[in-house]
Amino acid sequence: MASLGAMGRRWQRLLAEASRFLAVGGVATIVALIIFNFLVHGFNTEHKALLDEHVIVAYVIANTVGMVVSYRGSRSWAFRDRPPRHADGGRAAFLVINLATMSLPIGCLWISRNVLGLDDPYSDNLSANVIGLAMGLVARFYLFRTFVFRRPVHLPHLSLPHPPAGNPHQPITVETTDSSTSGRAPRPGP
Repeated sequence: MASLGAMGRRWQRLLAEASRFLAVGGVATIVALIIFNFLVHGFNTEHKALLDEHVIVAYVIANTVGMVVSYRGSRSWAFRDRPPRHADGGRAAFLVINLATMSLPIGCLWISRNVLGLDDPYSDNLSANVIGLAMGLVARFYLFRTFVFRRPVHLPHLSLPHPPAGNPHQPITVETTDSSTSGRAPRPGP
């Protein structure tokens, strides 16, 4: 029965992390969505948008800003119980994973624009920010949990021998069998 309780705690932890991940991703997506639509469509201003002919560049710029928001939220809140395991706090792995998974919505946007010939705001947002984003979201959650925000490894069954009670500075010796002499030989500890 204890294993069922542990399994329940694992699922609770997974659902809590997934909920926080979705909340952080939602904020980052809103930021990226606003920037993307401003750069490509100009929010229906009567002027030409800054990057209306360069939707892929606009998407990369918008999502780079969203990536910064996402990293800060993921590190400080979504995966707060997972200490950094990389010297850079996981920033490099986070960047590589985001750039790789950004290819999914970019591919959807490219197909919408260049294969299907759709260039209106609705088609751009549906292809990149709904279909592509959903595909990237699943991939990022798995990859972040696996490579960036990993749980620390606990090995309670592998403990170091305790120092002798009298002198904490005395070297630790471990008895081992020395096959060359067929007897026991002391080996200095760690």
